[in-house]
Amino acid sequence: MLTLADADDPASVTRLTFTSMAADSRQRRGARWCGLRRMTTSATPAPSFHALHSAPTPLLLTNVWDAASAALVASSGARAVATSSAGVAWSLGYPDGDILPRHELLDAVARIVAVVDVPVTADIESGGRTPAEVADTVTGVVDAGAVGINIEDGDRSVPDAESRIVAARRAAEGAGAELFINARTDVYLRGLVPASQLVSETVTRARRYLDAGANGIFVPGLADLDVIAELVARIDAPVNIMVGPGSPAVGPLAAVGVRRLSLGSAPAQSAYALIAAAARELEASGTYTSLGEGVDYGRLNALLERS
Repeated sequence: MLTLADADDPASVTRLTFTSMAADSRQRRGARWCGLRRMTTSATPAPSFHALHSAPTPLLLTNVWDAASAALVASSGARAVATSSAGVAWSLGYPDGDILPRHELLDAVARIVAVVDVPVTADIESGGRTPAEVADTVTGVVDAGAVGINIEDGDRSVPDAESRIVAARRAAEGAGAELFINARTDVYLRGLVPASQLVSETVTRARRYLDAGANGIFVPGLADLDVIAELVARIDAPVNIMVGPGSPAVGPLAAVGVRRLSLGSAPAQSAYALIAAAARELEASGTYTSLGEGVDYGRLNALLERS
């Protein structure tokens, strides 16, 4: 709380100004969200997104963070679009990690759905502080036009994670949606158990999350093809692996039965790396060679045109 004594502190005044601006803009954002819901195209039927997880080839997801990146990915021939929680958060001025306000997440999802003609699945991180908040988030995501979500356990207890999945499933059913719930377990990513227990703990969590209402299991932080093959064999649902430099290629992963591959925050990180490189080059040498392979201006404009 800002006191009168703080008025002489420029930093405090700046904080007060920013807070006031944020408060003044909340109503405008709310109105904009309603408009986005009206302009959002009809969502791709959820069953078609479910079917992509049993197609002859794995579902390949280049994760996006805004409407332009989504339009580019869809135009490349992608069968679906997935958001990156980190990418979306960074693009809106927040750190990753359950910090992004729900209304800003839903705004971003609606904008993405509005510019693509393929299914959209949204990374909602943990979904909220409580199962009730998860339900509200899922209802909003469905309303925005998405047909799938990622929801993660992080370092929460398994019963807590299960209750969130149950809440997500009930909210989706209440909204009349056949939502694809991709339950992420961070056993490998966070090293939640000793190495000797990683496989068994992942399988146990996967089975419990599936019983709670999940459709698929996402295991980030894993690149060992033999271990991936074992998990696929022991989990009776589509398995999603996060890939990038150092991961097995699509062919070997498909051969062991992985049904979904995603790039996570890497595309956003790579885009921001280009901006950083361009800035360094401009400041250091006064040249612009790092910008030689940009997307054509006209192409981007055309992808985002509204009829």
